[in-house]
Amino acid sequence: MMLLSLLLIPLAASGLIAITRRRALMELLHAVASMATLGTGAAIVAQVWNGAILTAAGDLFRVDALSALMVAIITFLGAIAALYAVGYIRAELDDAHLSRARLFFTLFHLFIFTMLVAVTTDNLGVMWIAIEGTTLATVFLVNLRQTRTSLEAAYKYLILSSVGIALAFIGTALLYYAGAAKAGEISVNWSALRAAAGSLNAEAVRLAFVFIVIGYGTKAGLAPMHTWLPDAHSEAPAPISALMSGVLLNVGLYAMIRFKTVVDAAVGPEFAARLLIGIGLFSVLVAAAFLVRQRNYKRMLAYSSVEHIGIICLGLGFGGYWGLLGALLHMVNHALSKSLLFILSGNILIKYHSAEIREVRGLLHGAPWTGGLFLAGMFALIGLPPFAPFISEFIIFRAGFENHPWAAATGVILLVVVFGGMLASLNRMLYGEPPADLPRGDALRVWLVPLAANFALLLVLGLTLPSSLVVALEQVLKILGV
Repeated sequence: MMLLSLLLIPLAASGLIAITRRRALMELLHAVASMATLGTGAAIVAQVWNGAILTAAGDLFRVDALSALMVAIITFLGAIAALYAVGYIRAELDDAHLSRARLFFTLFHLFIFTMLVAVTTDNLGVMWIAIEGTTLATVFLVNLRQTRTSLEAAYKYLILSSVGIALAFIGTALLYYAGAAKAGEISVNWSALRAAAGSLNAEAVRLAFVFIVIGYGTKAGLAPMHTWLPDAHSEAPAPISALMSGVLLNVGLYAMIRFKTVVDAAVGPEFAARLLIGIGLFSVLVAAAFLVRQRNYKRMLAYSSVEHIGIICLGLGFGGYWGLLGALLHMVNHALSKSLLFILSGNILIKYHSAEIREVRGLLHGAPWTGGLFLAGMFALIGLPPFAPFISEFIIFRAGFENHPWAAATGVILLVVVFGGMLASLNRMLYGEPPADLPRGDALRVWLVPLAANFALLLVLGLTLPSSLVVALEQVLKILGV
């Protein structure tokens, strides 16, 4: 019952907001639904990490430790983005644009619903439908401003994501064929496929995983399928950019991880490892090339997402206890830091009315709270201690130097390039004289309060790994075969 409630709350909120005509009631429904989703998600995560496995609707929905990790990320960051969104949309869309504000809040909760379905279903087909649903829920949000550039970004996002999801469907069908061809027809549930992995057709499994990596890798933002990401993330409203970069990319990774467990059991870990290391390094390389001298700070954050998803793929490819632990931890850390920075980018955009780095000067002086948090968030993102991404990147490359030293060394060199490029862009934004006509003070200061949770977690996880988190991640590692 609790699992169904988790899915029904955002779905019901989406429907109710769609028929609401008063802005205050719309915002109240939005905030209450977000908090209710967070509370229900927290209760489910607590039960699962205490050893339970929750199911609903027969075999259709099933939450194990890996699903619980994703539920925690989606509901927590969804609530933070939702609270900030109230103030942000007030600043962006006045009462003359109430229909667009209603569209935003309606699709916001539909977006949360589709992501939750994707990570809680035990059925490969339903997961595929839900991930396609995330595209349909967000494409209109990317074009919320209804400008030429936002329309182009939305169109590009829709086309590339649809091509990617079509390739993922081919991979899903091939994996089903791998079971039917060798072991007789089997259910298309994760649990059934994992149990029958040893009897699957090996060649079909390998071919299926190639399609899966390309298909769901498009949704995760892996290069060279990443080209939709900088455009969509730079044009979407800041709360949606925070969820797309901090959460949605992880949903694409989640699908790849689920398939990887079946592939590893069917053909051994070497095949998937080579593929993931190769595409992970290429993603970091592409991101480094675009981050050396980036002119738009929202696009800078988007290319940084390509880099960090590549790092997570390196961890998955390096494998073993440390590689997989680092990859899982980095999924959490990247989600926390990137959502924080994209929300702050919304504040900067409202303050300076430009996403161009050259137009943003004296951020620390003109908007002290936004500038200070942006500085700390960028330090976390580029992997400086004492913030959490430093720990997860250290763990990943520790595993890499043990098993794949050349790949790990190449990755470290590319990270140095990224570090230099992003630090130079940050320096240009923070210092110098702000525009003479710029009023001093932070935009939407009160709506930044929820970001304290992001910042606190980034700091705590950079200084220590709580035993409860380690136990939870080790439960996930068991699912991954470690």
